[in-house]
Amino acid sequence: MLTLTINGNAHDVDVPADMPLLWVLRDVVGLTGTKFGCGISACGACTVHLDGQPIRSCITPVAAGVGKRITTIEAIGATPAGKKVQAAWQALDVPQCGYCQSGQVMSASALLAAKAKPSDADIDDAMAGNICRCGTYPRIRAAIKKAAGVTDTEV
Repeated sequence: MLTLTINGNAHDVDVPADMPLLWVLRDVVGLTGTKFGCGISACGACTVHLDGQPIRSCITPVAAGVGKRITTIEAIGATPAGKKVQAAWQALDVPQCGYCQSGQVMSASALLAAKAKPSDADIDDAMAGNICRCGTYPRIRAAIKKAAGVTDTEV
Protein backbone atom coordinates (compact mmCIF):
# COMPACT_ATOMS: atom_id res chain seq x y z
CA MET A 1 0.00 0.00 0.00
CA LEU A 2 1.36 3.40 -1.02
CA THR A 3 0.15 6.77 0.23
CA LEU A 4 0.12 9.64 -2.24
CA THR A 5 -0.73 13.30 -1.68
CA ILE A 6 -2.69 14.30 -4.78
CA ASN A 7 -4.15 17.79 -5.03
CA GLY A 8 -3.76 18.18 -1.28
CA ASN A 9 -5.57 14.95 -0.38
CA ALA A 10 -4.05 11.69 0.86
CA HIS A 11 -4.84 8.62 -1.23
CA ASP A 12 -3.90 5.08 -0.23
CA VAL A 13 -3.35 3.00 -3.35
CA ASP A 14 -2.72 -0.72 -3.54
CA VAL A 15 -0.67 -0.90 -6.73
CA PRO A 16 2.78 -2.11 -7.76
CA ALA A 17 5.49 0.47 -6.98
CA ASP A 18 6.58 0.52 -10.63
CA MET A 19 3.10 1.20 -12.05
CA PRO A 20 3.15 4.46 -14.04
CA LEU A 21 1.73 7.36 -12.05
CA LEU A 22 -0.55 8.20 -14.99
CA TRP A 23 -2.53 4.98 -14.59
CA VAL A 24 -2.79 5.41 -10.83
CA LEU A 25 -4.18 8.92 -11.30
CA ARG A 26 -6.64 7.91 -14.02
CA ASP A 27 -7.66 4.35 -13.22
CA VAL A 28 -7.21 4.05 -9.46
CA VAL A 29 -7.87 7.56 -8.12
CA GLY A 30 -10.29 8.59 -10.91
CA LEU A 31 -8.64 11.85 -11.95
CA THR A 32 -9.03 11.61 -15.71
CA GLY A 33 -7.96 15.13 -16.66
CA THR A 34 -4.39 13.92 -17.13
CA LYS A 35 -4.27 12.32 -20.58
CA PHE A 36 -2.45 9.37 -22.09
CA GLY A 37 -0.82 10.37 -25.34
CA CYS A 38 2.24 8.32 -26.22
CA GLY A 39 3.44 6.35 -23.20
CA ILE A 40 7.08 7.25 -23.86
CA SER A 41 7.34 10.84 -22.52
CA ALA A 42 7.40 12.34 -26.00
CA CYS A 43 4.13 14.30 -26.19
CA GLY A 44 3.50 15.92 -22.79
CA ALA A 45 -0.22 15.11 -22.56
CA CYS A 46 0.39 13.34 -19.24
CA THR A 47 2.21 16.23 -17.54
CA VAL A 48 1.55 16.71 -13.82
CA HIS A 49 3.52 18.48 -11.10
CA LEU A 50 5.63 16.63 -8.56
CA ASP A 51 6.58 19.08 -5.81
CA GLY A 52 5.86 21.89 -8.26
CA GLN A 53 8.00 20.53 -11.09
CA PRO A 54 6.44 19.29 -14.33
CA ILE A 55 6.96 15.58 -14.95
CA ARG A 56 5.68 13.06 -17.46
CA SER A 57 3.42 10.74 -15.49
CA CYS A 58 3.39 8.06 -18.19
CA ILE A 59 6.99 7.08 -17.40
CA THR A 60 7.17 8.04 -13.72
CA PRO A 61 6.71 5.10 -11.35
CA VAL A 62 4.09 5.73 -8.70
CA ALA A 63 6.71 5.10 -5.98
CA ALA A 64 8.43 8.35 -7.06
CA GLY A 65 5.38 10.26 -5.82
CA VAL A 66 5.39 8.91 -2.28
CA GLY A 67 6.15 11.71 0.19
CA LYS A 68 5.78 14.39 -2.48
CA ARG A 69 2.99 16.74 -3.56
CA ILE A 70 1.32 15.67 -6.80
CA THR A 71 -0.77 18.30 -8.56
CA THR A 72 -2.97 17.50 -11.53
CA ILE A 73 -4.99 19.61 -13.94
CA GLU A 74 -7.99 19.20 -11.64
CA ALA A 75 -6.31 21.39 -8.99
CA ILE A 76 -3.88 23.62 -10.89
CA GLY A 77 -6.44 26.45 -10.93
CA ALA A 78 -6.05 26.72 -7.15
CA THR A 79 -2.46 27.94 -7.61
CA PRO A 80 -1.76 31.57 -8.51
CA ALA A 81 0.08 30.69 -11.74
CA GLY A 82 -2.44 28.01 -12.70
CA LYS A 83 -5.36 30.37 -12.19
CA LYS A 84 -3.76 32.97 -14.49
CA VAL A 85 -2.90 30.35 -17.12
CA GLN A 86 -6.40 28.88 -17.15
CA ALA A 87 -7.96 32.34 -17.44
CA ALA A 88 -5.66 33.25 -20.34
CA TRP A 89 -6.37 29.91 -22.06
CA GLN A 90 -10.10 30.66 -21.89
CA ALA A 91 -9.76 34.30 -22.91
CA LEU A 92 -7.78 33.40 -26.03
CA ASP A 93 -9.71 30.22 -26.92
CA VAL A 94 -6.48 28.25 -27.00
CA PRO A 95 -7.82 24.68 -27.34
CA GLN A 96 -8.94 23.27 -30.63
CA CYS A 97 -9.50 19.57 -29.98
CA GLY A 98 -8.25 20.08 -26.42
CA TYR A 99 -6.65 16.68 -25.91
CA CYS A 100 -3.14 17.97 -25.17
CA GLN A 101 -4.26 21.02 -23.27
CA SER A 102 -4.08 19.66 -19.72
CA GLY A 103 -0.40 18.93 -20.28
CA GLN A 104 0.13 22.30 -21.94
CA VAL A 105 -1.52 24.11 -19.02
CA MET A 106 0.53 22.15 -16.49
CA SER A 107 3.81 22.99 -18.24
CA ALA A 108 2.85 26.66 -18.64
CA SER A 109 1.81 26.91 -14.99
CA ALA A 110 5.15 25.48 -13.83
CA LEU A 111 6.95 27.99 -16.04
CA LEU A 112 5.06 30.98 -14.63
CA ALA A 113 5.44 29.74 -11.06
CA ALA A 114 9.21 29.66 -11.62
CA LYS A 115 9.56 32.76 -13.81
CA ALA A 116 6.91 35.46 -13.65
CA LYS A 117 7.98 37.25 -16.85
CA PRO A 118 9.28 34.59 -19.26
CA SER A 119 11.05 35.43 -22.50
CA ASP A 120 10.26 33.65 -25.75
CA ALA A 121 13.30 31.42 -25.11
CA ASP A 122 11.99 30.59 -21.63
CA ILE A 123 8.62 29.66 -23.14
CA ASP A 124 10.29 27.55 -25.83
CA ASP A 125 12.34 25.68 -23.22
CA ALA A 126 9.42 25.10 -20.85
CA MET A 127 7.00 24.00 -23.55
CA ALA A 128 9.42 21.82 -25.54
CA GLY A 129 8.05 18.32 -25.72
CA ASN A 130 4.43 19.38 -25.35
CA ILE A 131 2.96 18.44 -28.70
CA CYS A 132 -0.25 19.92 -30.08
CA ARG A 133 -1.41 18.02 -33.14
CA CYS A 134 -3.87 20.82 -33.93
CA GLY A 135 -1.05 23.37 -34.11
CA THR A 136 -2.32 25.88 -31.56
CA TYR A 137 1.23 26.92 -30.68
CA PRO A 138 0.74 30.64 -31.49
CA ARG A 139 -2.32 30.77 -29.19
CA ILE A 140 -0.45 28.82 -26.50
CA ARG A 141 2.43 31.32 -26.59
CA ALA A 142 0.02 34.26 -26.58
CA ALA A 143 -1.84 32.82 -23.60
CA ILE A 144 1.37 32.30 -21.63
CA LYS A 145 2.33 35.91 -22.31
CA LYS A 146 -1.15 37.11 -21.37
CA ALA A 147 -1.03 35.12 -18.11
CA ALA A 148 2.37 36.66 -17.37
CA GLY A 149 1.21 40.16 -18.26
CA VAL A 150 4.01 40.34 -20.83
CA THR A 151 3.74 42.07 -24.17
CA ASP A 152 6.03 41.37 -27.13
CA THR A 153 7.83 44.66 -26.53
CA GLU A 154 8.77 43.69 -22.96
CA VAL A 155 10.85 40.61 -23.80
